[in-house]
Amino acid sequence: QVQLVESGGGRVQPGGSLRLSCAASANIFKINIMGWYRQAPGKQRELVATITSSRNTNYVDSVKGRFAISKDYAKNTVYLEMNSLKPEHTGVYYCNAQSPSGYCLGSVCYGRALDAWGQGTLVTVSS
Repeated sequence: QVQLVESGGGRVQPGGSLRLSCAASANIFKINIMGWYRQAPGKQRELVATITSSRNTNYVDSVKGRFAISKDYAKNTVYLEMNSLKPEHTGVYYCNAQSPSGYCLGSVCYGRALDAWGQGTLVTVSS
């Protein structure tokens, strides 16, 4: 069972910055894609950014140039650096791990596919 724990959310004024963290119980170097999604009030969850096992990144157009996704293998943690925040960036941010080729928990590896979600962290951008 892979667990993802997000942290770093909070309330910030427009133009401010936050850094979200997603700590994984699995070895993230084995995970094919990790990403951040956002669910705004009354809306569906949407993709914000992803990073692949080869460190290729992808962003939704509305955050390009403002947000940066990165990962630290030593800490098994994925980050989302958010700058120049706007009220429309408000929402619950969820971490996701997808790995069709399997995953490892410590020294034990599993060949079954992985699609795991964290519990989310709330980001509120408001003056």
